[in-house]
Amino acid sequence: MAEIAVSFLLHKLTFLLGDEVQLLSGVRAEVQYINEEFVRIKVFLRVADGMEDNDPELKVWVKQVREVSYDIEDVLDDLRHRFTHHNRSRGLYASLRKLSSWAKNPMALHLIASEMQAIKSRVASISEGHRKYCYRNNRVEQGSSSLTWLDCQGDALLLEDTDLVGIAEHKMKLIGWLVTGQTGRQVVSLVGMGGLGKTTLAKQVYEDAEVKKCFKLCAWVIVSRAFNIEELLKDMVQQLHYSVIGKPAPQAVDGMKTHQLQDMIKTLLKESRYLIVLDDVWQIEAWDAVKLALPNNNRSSRIMLTTRNKEVASTCCIGSHDMVYELEHLPEKESWTLFCKKTFRGNLCPAHLVEICECIVGICRGLPLAIVALGGVLAKKDHGNTDEWRNICRSIGAEIEGNHELGNMTKSADQNFATIAKEENVEWPDKVRRLSLSNTLQNLQQNKTTSHLRSLLMFGVMDLPTNISLSKLFPAGFRRLNVFDLQGAPLESFPGKVAKLFHLKYLSFRDTKVKTIPRSIKKLINLETLDLKGTYVNELPVEILELKKLRHLLVYRQEITSYADFHSKHGFKAPAGIGGFQSLQKLCFVEADQGSSSTLMAELGKITKLRRLGIIKLRREDGVALCSSLEKLSNLRALSITSLEEDEIIDLQHISSPPPFLQRLYLTGVLLEKLPDWIASLRDLVRVYLKWSQLKTDPLIHLQGLPNLAHLELLQVYKGKELCFKAEGFQNLKVLGLDKFDSLEAITVEEGAMPKLEKLIIQRCELLKKVPSGIENLTELKVVEFFDMPDELITTLLPNRGDDHRKVAGVPAVYSSYLRDGGWDVYSLETFEAKLTSPGPSAPIRSTELRSALWKV
Repeated sequence: MAEIAVSFLLHKLTFLLGDEVQLLSGVRAEVQYINEEFVRIKVFLRVADGMEDNDPELKVWVKQVREVSYDIEDVLDDLRHRFTHHNRSRGLYASLRKLSSWAKNPMALHLIASEMQAIKSRVASISEGHRKYCYRNNRVEQGSSSLTWLDCQGDALLLEDTDLVGIAEHKMKLIGWLVTGQTGRQVVSLVGMGGLGKTTLAKQVYEDAEVKKCFKLCAWVIVSRAFNIEELLKDMVQQLHYSVIGKPAPQAVDGMKTHQLQDMIKTLLKESRYLIVLDDVWQIEAWDAVKLALPNNNRSSRIMLTTRNKEVASTCCIGSHDMVYELEHLPEKESWTLFCKKTFRGNLCPAHLVEICECIVGICRGLPLAIVALGGVLAKKDHGNTDEWRNICRSIGAEIEGNHELGNMTKSADQNFATIAKEENVEWPDKVRRLSLSNTLQNLQQNKTTSHLRSLLMFGVMDLPTNISLSKLFPAGFRRLNVFDLQGAPLESFPGKVAKLFHLKYLSFRDTKVKTIPRSIKKLINLETLDLKGTYVNELPVEILELKKLRHLLVYRQEITSYADFHSKHGFKAPAGIGGFQSLQKLCFVEADQGSSSTLMAELGKITKLRRLGIIKLRREDGVALCSSLEKLSNLRALSITSLEEDEIIDLQHISSPPPFLQRLYLTGVLLEKLPDWIASLRDLVRVYLKWSQLKTDPLIHLQGLPNLAHLELLQVYKGKELCFKAEGFQNLKVLGLDKFDSLEAITVEEGAMPKLEKLIIQRCELLKKVPSGIENLTELKVVEFFDMPDELITTLLPNRGDDHRKVAGVPAVYSSYLRDGGWDVYSLETFEAKLTSPGPSAPIRSTELRSALWKV
């Protein structure tokens, strides 16, 4: 979609309008003009992208917008590179002196000014085409307000009213706020991050018949981040004037100043009950300017605004009767339902695509707009081509890690993206922005222009040289590359040329044989994600601390050599001063058994933006220092800790204020007597994995009240003989796994416990000979799996001879699995019964490779 290109362009224009280029005053006016024009164009593109297939003229215009956006982006990247290159001297004074000297260079300024002037001319031509199209197709037929309404639909056109789970409830509540209440002017703020469907919901409310009946005058105004107050007020005047007078506003309005426009709006509104919607408000200043034009005429008038900024929402709603309505992310279940509705037309997801699609839905993070946009792309794909779906999932995941615009990035799966796969000879465009190489390099076209590439992804390219030469592979180079994903390539060393990719934001060597990272990594000053998962890197150079923008640092590998190997995970030794990573959000997995481990634990507390933290080889004596740091990490969402040895104690009892928003907790090692008390206070916990805890007290007591816990897996956690799931406990639990409870003889499920449980896994509990008592109370249960459990237990469940078969008769799938010769033999109850009765060998329903049934990386 052309909107994606414009979104990236606007992000980079922000750089040129920042403090770093104040010296380039001669260029600033052109940059400001280009920025303002593209803000307007972007709004229109949201609608145009959905209409261009039926309008050849519009299709040509959209293509022109996309091409000029790409060309401007190239120029801006080059300009940014020049700035940074001249700004990397030692010391602030030297940097400013070099930059000032460069900026005063007549040739340099002439070159930039010429480029920007040429761009400005192209943008002016594009904008003129836009205005002519809109006038011819909208204003002439429908009046001056129609274009504004066309523009304001934006993201809302991507979402239907049925795409927002519970939209009816949201809608009725907002309508109630608007049509009832005090006679004074009232403000209603609709707040939430981009992609949650604020515009869609506001649009449904705005168009509701009851609302239209209550308000004589209505106007919908797009504000946006780069708003122009006079243009915004003129838009309001045009809409209101047409509603009141029935014709466009006089031409004199075009020459009015801010205060004149405000007075005119007051005059139009003063005798009427009005509703004004301000869509996409980013700044308080926008509200401050608009509110002066909106009279408090004691006629129950209302202003409704949508914003991503909570501070803006609360500041606008400072009156005693003003209200803030906050939209939340879609829960996991609703996200999956919406995805299947859009991707598979409401049908079930094919079994072979479930795992991939779950990953894709996870990438969308509960944002309806992202789910709908990506679902629309995938609906056109071949459901039988698993590789294509997997490649799309990986490419989008990499793009999102390398860029912040989730809503836009999920739309990029079909946009200017060439995929070259095995036995295919794809003719890819010269200015392709995203290139995917799958399986082989045999069909890679040589002498192709790659200087425009922003993303290069390689999937399973096994004929890649172990010591790759990027200059030989791509002679034209790709100096503007943002995303470089070499996952699974047969690499043994870090390609030297990579350190010269100045614009790189995302770099992945996942699942390669790379062992070391060179000191030259410091040159990648724009790097935000470094993915070394599955590599042999176990130490990073101290120079990596110079990457101040780094947000995700993943350095670890998993080696499953046996069925639940305590030492299967390997991390890295962190460089001294790791607390300097002020932008870091993901850090996995740091090895704690270093020389000054207490210092390392203290350093972690300085990285206050951390959302995911993984620590391995933790020693008991470092518990106090770690607890102190964890109390400072208020943004933490996922925490994984593994002790130095299987019998080493993880001392986490010293936390009084745990990270309040923690959602996932993984603890591997011995815990002191009982679970830490603070775990029971974590209301946002969704997943808890505990291994080798060896508790003497029942862990369920501390976990059963967690209101959002959906996934619980316990391995060798409790030494007791009985487990009891109390009534009213675990109200949202969907997956439960119990592994190697060596003393466990009985499990009881009281009525009312785990009412939403869908999957139950029990394995390696040698003394458990009976199915859990009360399992028949779990009416939502879909799958029960037994791994390496005694035959006596399975026998009680058999259809023709089992006393407890009735207890699981309503469960769609019940399996028993056994580890045989390095793999799993899986039996249904029917095939297991045949195995017992048949004199010869009985084949399992399937065999799978060695894996851990419960524990994931």
